[in-house]
Amino acid sequence: MTDTTAQLEPHVKQAIAGFIEQIPFNKLLGIELLSISEEAVEMRLPMRPELVGNFLHGILHGGVTATILDVAGGLMALVGATLKSQHLSNSERMARLSKLGTIDLRVDYLRPGRGTAFIARATPLRSGNKVAVIRCELHALEGDLIAVGTGTYLCG
Repeated sequence: MTDTTAQLEPHVKQAIAGFIEQIPFNKLLGIELLSISEEAVEMRLPMRPELVGNFLHGILHGGVTATILDVAGGLMALVGATLKSQHLSNSERMARLSKLGTIDLRVDYLRPGRGTAFIARATPLRSGNKVAVIRCELHALEGDLIAVGTGTYLCG
């Protein structure tokens, strides 16, 4: 992040975590938030039969891979936007944060999605006033790097 002096208060972390849990699709997939900070966001996705894309090999669906990377990236962008809008009133901040959305997402699939669970980690590459660029990685719980992504997000 560009502003290393700003920090997330515990109640702000809780509000951001609550935001991600309000999205029905995230619940459907079973995405769990592991950690949230100014430097990184980590999420866990348990493997389930409903998430398989290649039924012959039991491999995670590519769309699920892209989704978890996008959710982690979007949450990291939300963290940056929250830090940059702390000087605004609550209504102004909510108006700005409500505009957050994905502009572009590039995913490189490196290995088949095999594993009992997956960990997504997102870190900011650039966090500007209007746009954030976020780097994401998806690892199998067993350690293999499954995919990487770079997302560009509108932040207000």
